[in-house]
Amino acid sequence: MVGSIGEGLLVLLGVTHTDTPATAETMARKIHELRLLPGERSAADLGAGILVVSQFTLYGDARKGRRPTWSAAAPAEVAEPLFTAVVDALRDRGAKVETGRFRTHMMVESVNAGPNTLILDL
Repeated sequence: MVGSIGEGLLVLLGVTHTDTPATAETMARKIHELRLLPGERSAADLGAGILVVSQFTLYGDARKGRRPTWSAAAPAEVAEPLFTAVVDALRDRGAKVETGRFRTHMMVESVNAGPNTLILDL
């Protein structure tokens, strides 16, 4: 096991070509302060853990044919430093952060305790 949290947020983080270090800081602030945990509280309010997993497939496009393209996903050389910047910015905010391994096949388990699945597009 690489990373594990109890109750908190599972963040599947995709990076695209237009993301910047400023985008990473904004993502970290939103992730940490977004009020979607019980009682309309945030991970910051509750001290809840945050598990951040790189997920380029979020940028998959299957509109044509039967084989998706991931051309909107940033290449690993661009995405990994931005992934790290989001994690570092969360930690700088005092968040309890665990991560998966970048560019590695992982098995991720999650228990979704409520209708709190959200896609943020910054």
